[in-house]
Amino acid sequence: MSEIVLSVTGMTCGGCVNSVTRVLTALPGVQSAEVTLTPGQARVTYDPAQVDRAAMARAIVEAGFGVGD
Repeated sequence: MSEIVLSVTGMTCGGCVNSVTRVLTALPGVQSAEVTLTPGQARVTYDPAQVDRAAMARAIVEAGFGVGD
């Protein structure tokens, strides 16, 4: 398993945190996602053979949030 920390923008409340957590954990290969409002970030434990950063970022953007570099 690998771990990555993504900067997530546009989250304003606990509901946003729940939404980002839900879309990330729904991805195949994601074992866990710990999303925090302050600072806006997602710490994701994942299998790099099944999912990559681009797929995670795409899921976050499709949920209505942004991903920093």
